[in-house]
Amino acid sequence: MAHAFSSSYISCAFVLIYMFSFLSDTEGILAFQPSNALVTQSSLTTFLLGNVTDISLNLRTSSPSSTTGKLPPPSCAAESTQWLLTSEPVGKSALQIQLRLNRSLHLCGDNQTDTDCCSQPLCVLETLQLTACLKGKPQASMLIQARIFAFLFPTNLGSEHHTVIPNQVFQPLGACPCDLSPGACDIRCCCDKDCSPEDLKLFDSHCLPGPFGGHVSAIPDYQCSAGATGNVPDWFPFLCVMSPAENNPYLGLFYQGKTIVPKPAPSFQRPLLSAPLPTNEYRHGSPIFTLSDEYFIIPQNFLLGQCANNAPVAYLRNFNIKCVTSLNSCPNAPPLQTTPSDLSVQVKDGQGGLITVDVVDEVVFDLSKYVESTASINSPVGNGQVCRNVTLAMNYTFYWQGNGLTQITVTRTVGTFTLKSNVVVVARYSATFLNGLSTGESWSGSPGYQVGRPVIAGMVNTLGNDVRFLERTSLNIWQPVSDGLCSSAPMTPVLFGKNATSGCLLPISLYNLTQCTLLRETVAALQAALVPAKHVATIGNPDFQSLRDWVEIRFPEAKDSNTPMENTSGLCFGIPSHQHIHVSSFTAGVIGGVPQREIYAVHVSYTHSTWSFECGGGESLDCPDVGETQSFAVTSSVTFTDFPVYSGPPKTRFQINFTEYDCDRNDVCWPELAFPITRYYTGEPYSQSLAKGLILVFCFIAASVLGNPWRQIRQVWSSVFL
Repeated sequence: MAHAFSSSYISCAFVLIYMFSFLSDTEGILAFQPSNALVTQSSLTTFLLGNVTDISLNLRTSSPSSTTGKLPPPSCAAESTQWLLTSEPVGKSALQIQLRLNRSLHLCGDNQTDTDCCSQPLCVLETLQLTACLKGKPQASMLIQARIFAFLFPTNLGSEHHTVIPNQVFQPLGACPCDLSPGACDIRCCCDKDCSPEDLKLFDSHCLPGPFGGHVSAIPDYQCSAGATGNVPDWFPFLCVMSPAENNPYLGLFYQGKTIVPKPAPSFQRPLLSAPLPTNEYRHGSPIFTLSDEYFIIPQNFLLGQCANNAPVAYLRNFNIKCVTSLNSCPNAPPLQTTPSDLSVQVKDGQGGLITVDVVDEVVFDLSKYVESTASINSPVGNGQVCRNVTLAMNYTFYWQGNGLTQITVTRTVGTFTLKSNVVVVARYSATFLNGLSTGESWSGSPGYQVGRPVIAGMVNTLGNDVRFLERTSLNIWQPVSDGLCSSAPMTPVLFGKNATSGCLLPISLYNLTQCTLLRETVAALQAALVPAKHVATIGNPDFQSLRDWVEIRFPEAKDSNTPMENTSGLCFGIPSHQHIHVSSFTAGVIGGVPQREIYAVHVSYTHSTWSFECGGGESLDCPDVGETQSFAVTSSVTFTDFPVYSGPPKTRFQINFTEYDCDRNDVCWPELAFPITRYYTGEPYSQSLAKGLILVFCFIAASVLGNPWRQIRQVWSSVFL
């Protein structure tokens, strides 16, 4: 696009060149191009434009006045300088002028045998005034600021060391690609480790730019930046291409730094699996490491409930488990036999430091909760083997802040029992992460929800001063265990993105089915206990002080009961036996490659059932005992629906019917005919593109008015009226 846009100014450029030449020839204006310059090398080329006949050049040093601070006016008085001045005519109205430093730029060595060397790191720092004179009178002048540093040569010049450059297809360039000389300082390579601080001061303000630590490749002739260093024609600014220096064709396929991962050759050897290297900071779910870079372990459940004694502890993940072990003899190894020194280990805190686990011992005498064999709970009697100080529980508390740990404490519960026969020991292990008064899993994402984290719910609470805040709670479903009865079944939180269905059994007698209203209220109360909140957080880290991060739960509207009257005992209609929670969410964005999901609606609905008591004959009237019970299922479920979000505007009828004019579905885009002067063009500032576009329009109009077609039209027009 830059080539097409620049080439459109060809006709206008020739018009401007012609106008400039006409003014120069008729009025005799003299001007230096450029009008001032900054010299950082030993040579400079400039041009004098205008009538250069009988023009003489004068070069002299210039310094500001000590009283006024201003530079002296141009002068034709001759003065000796350290620069050689040569000139050469270019055409009839231009003079090419070249300045070259007439001295050495070598930095003096220790012996200083060379008298024409630079004793200071900075060789030339002066201001020059170049004046064009006609018969001893100044006609034009330009200021030249010379700031040239000494040349620094490596001490091991001529070394045969070679730098091995890796294949960039598989491995990108190093951190300092301009370091081309091993063991020597490369000029203007500021990342070269071989350069001393004194060396860097010589070129710290002239470091090589570009992707290789310096733009070492040649600048293309068509690039606008080439006009600042070479002799370019006047029309060059209108036709050059504006492009970043990093976008250089000499870099080829390595411009974006992409590499290709080589495919490994097939191997029949067994791969060696190693533990991941410990990171400096802990993140949610990452393992915790000890001083020796080993996993910090606590017994945990896995798969179908088995216990792993060497399970690593994950950061900010709480657990509370039981491990059942059958003993034929007293334990003599961890985890059932531990000492305070075994547990008091040093753990990395995630911030570069270490913390030591604090051990607190607790002795229990009532072992009914830990030892299931009642025959072995008594005091040591008879010939039974006595197992002393058996570790029955270890409760860890991890205090955290940010991405690190601040303190770890463990409460070790020990007990003594007599081993007369096989004994079943139920050991308990837990890990709780605390940050102040909140647990480690207080958030379910930051900011959006993450799959597998609990859905955060809240109940509005009003303080005495009318300040409203939300108390945290959760949405729940049943978690049937053991006998599966609702009276003993606990609740488990609803996890974001996890669809689930569960339930429990409610024992109902024939007498309960004679009081259907009370039965409906009882089942409804059980279901309502699963959803105690009125609001749900839309994000994983909501603000509990306001309602802007919360959405209200939609419950079914209360309606007049249309439940038919039960004419027979043992039959009840309209029992809310199933509760369904539907959570609607959408993906708000992606942070670090992780989708951030938000909740925008939660709807709770109920499914009503008819419960009837069945006896031997199939009817409740045949039941001999009204106290006999039957189990009825009370179920709950949760479903998550993630709706896609399309933020773009809807397609117009023009885009639907006329595909050939749609820029998104066609290679030819007619609406972008004036693309360079629209806001969508970002190759240069909008003001510049608009100004160049208007100049282009003016040139076309001028060419049309002054060109041959318009002259023929005027002749025809004149002949018609004559």
